[in-house]
Amino acid sequence: MKTDEKSPGRRSLLRLAAALGATATVGVFAANRLADSGAGSGAGAGEGATLAPAGSHPAAGATGAAGPQARAQARAARKPTAYRLQPMTDYAPPAFRRANPPARTRPFLRLGGVGKSMVLTFDDGPDPRYTPEILATLRRYDCRAMFFVCGEMAIDNQDLLKQMAADGHVVGNHTWTHPELPKKRPSVIRQEIGSTSDIIERALGAPPSWFRAPYGAWNRIVFETGAELGMEPLAWTVDTSDWEEPPTDTIVRRVLDGAASGVVVLNHDAGGNRSHSVAAIKQYLPRLLDAGYTLTVPRR
Repeated sequence: MKTDEKSPGRRSLLRLAAALGATATVGVFAANRLADSGAGSGAGAGEGATLAPAGSHPAAGATGAAGPQARAQARAARKPTAYRLQPMTDYAPPAFRRANPPARTRPFLRLGGVGKSMVLTFDDGPDPRYTPEILATLRRYDCRAMFFVCGEMAIDNQDLLKQMAADGHVVGNHTWTHPELPKKRPSVIRQEIGSTSDIIERALGAPPSWFRAPYGAWNRIVFETGAELGMEPLAWTVDTSDWEEPPTDTIVRRVLDGAASGVVVLNHDAGGNRSHSVAAIKQYLPRLLDAGYTLTVPRR
């Protein structure tokens, strides 16, 4: 441990204090009005989303987080870990009730009531081998996307976080080391999520407003921790399964076959060989635009 780092026990106490002190109000995705059998009487109709069309530049993150004196220092850089498990996609549709507080009990899967719009998302980065070319493609077509970054990748690539924000993309939290969170202790969950919010705030000046659990694995503590830190939970509708490193045309086909109003597309810009993912977006993005789709991101 570096000599200028606080002890693990002190860092955990400060992290909890920061989480409980966060007061950011976050925007929400609208979604289909589906009943949630597990949400109880608190479930209601989907709230209206405030959405930025492809040509606009939304804010990069939330505001109103506790001051730096109440936050622990981000953990020292660690060697990035390999992508490990297949994403989990067997959860039920989201509940629709007010977020933070109380915490949601399901992640958002899609948008609703936004016309012919889709959301492109990229997980696990940023990776200097692949992320810059994806950013260049999005810039070429004047489109915005969401990047759910891992802290262990972000800490050495803060210039890429700044480029994402400068281009109008939304930078979200995808934990520090990409663990399967429900298998971890609450203190580990809070450190994984909180440390990544810290590094995003350090790079961009504001903490993230959106969180995605690795592998789509959620539990009560995960939802509550994200809400305490001012973030909304986002899953996905269309899984390209590019983490398996399929051929480029397979990724393109999966995106185009799944294209529909309100869908959220899962891609990756790190965690393995993502050269096919880079090539695929160059093919499917102009075809989506030609088909009349708008690539949308949530705005604060």
